Amino acid sequence: MKVDVLLGLQWGDEGKGKIVDVLTPKYDIIARFQGGPNAGHTIEFEGNKFILHTIPSGIFNKNTINIIGNGVIIDPFILQKELNNLKEKDLDPTDNLLVSNKAHLIIPSHRLLDAAYEKAKGKGKIGSTLKGIGPTYTDKVARAGIRVGDILSGNFKEKYEALKAKHIDILDFYNFDYTNHKLDGVTFSDYEQKWFDAVEKLGKLKHIDSEYFINNVLNEGKSVLAEGAQGSLLDVDFGSYPFVTSSNTITAGVCSGLGINPKKVGKVYGIFKAYCTRVGSGPFPTELLDETGDKLREVGREFGSTTGRPRRCGWLDIPALKYAIMLNGVDELLMMKTDVLSPFESIEVCTAYKINGKVSEEIPFDGLAKDIELELESLKGWNKDIDRLESIKDAPQEVHNYVKFVEEKTGIPVSVVSVGPDRKQTLFK
Repeated sequence: MKVDVLLGLQWGDEGKGKIVDVLTPKYDIIARFQGGPNAGHTIEFEGNKFILHTIPSGIFNKNTINIIGNGVIIDPFILQKELNNLKEKDLDPTDNLLVSNKAHLIIPSHRLLDAAYEKAKGKGKIGSTLKGIGPTYTDKVARAGIRVGDILSGNFKEKYEALKAKHIDILDFYNFDYTNHKLDGVTFSDYEQKWFDAVEKLGKLKHIDSEYFINNVLNEGKSVLAEGAQGSLLDVDFGSYPFVTSSNTITAGVCSGLGINPKKVGKVYGIFKAYCTRVGSGPFPTELLDETGDKLREVGREFGSTTGRPRRCGWLDIPALKYAIMLNGVDELLMMKTDVLSPFESIEVCTAYKINGKVSEEIPFDGLAKDIELELESLKGWNKDIDRLESIKDAPQEVHNYVKFVEEKTGIPVSVVSVGPDRKQTLFK
């Protein structure tokens, strides 16, 4: 057996959580392979709405094992809040949740560093979620991090204090008042105590050496779906650097984030919105800074599930989509939030860029930072609600035309069209 992969092809927020939840019954195991609580995967069904930040989106199927892989970074406090929220809805995720020993921990001072770095950047700030993601990955690469497996070691507190002291020195250099800075509404010392309480509970979850576990279940013939976080255009190597996340969000990240070799990567599902959104700073060629952009945001309820910040909105960007498809080896496309385009009589799509007078479909080194014009094509909208469709066959012809347009431009089939946030609003072609 091989590991199938599901990931986002834009700047995140594509709807990965919903589709993982829909596909979960087909798989024995769902495994997150990168990112941390900067993710916000929203799942809606039976009148309930859940937002997951660390826990894989297959957690609602009791017959499916869910793994937090070694490439994920974990804030024990945020993870515990997630677990408590699920338990309040009479769901016990601890029965089918496994955590990799090699996953790194976000400690409270990582979040302070995140805030200090972002403040120091001034107008050049990245737009961080302030969850400590970048500083944690920095310590991981610098070989200074703390991992889940360290929790049960005899010197965990010693390792913690050493890393915290290193962070305090950096905060002092930035003249950052960490004693009065609030984390989740409380002072650092109060948050730190809550964090240690959560660490104790994390230590009681089921820990595994995930690389051995996943390879063994593959040899047993079990099916695995790797769940990505953020989006391909936020990849630390291939995204719009430096306005990126701190991990590899593309298919290649599955190998290092779960401990499998490239030969064991199977089908790759690429998710994209029927338009584009982005949270935070960075290039966004098709961004609409007008009433149309406001309308997309309003109809699509485009506010970050992790930060609550309003998302920047714009038309679909085909060159960027093709770039992500190329990097990931996408086999099937899944188009999300198609219903958000319903009010528009015409829909624009960017098919190429004009940079310094030359037409190109390639993203330049500077990530489209300047001197760019858009080559746009206009398609007729369907201008009617489609959120109650039960079959793609019943969709207006204009929807079929839009899907066909994307398929022709990318060369990849669209296998799913989503027309709403609920599980049931997922149409398979």
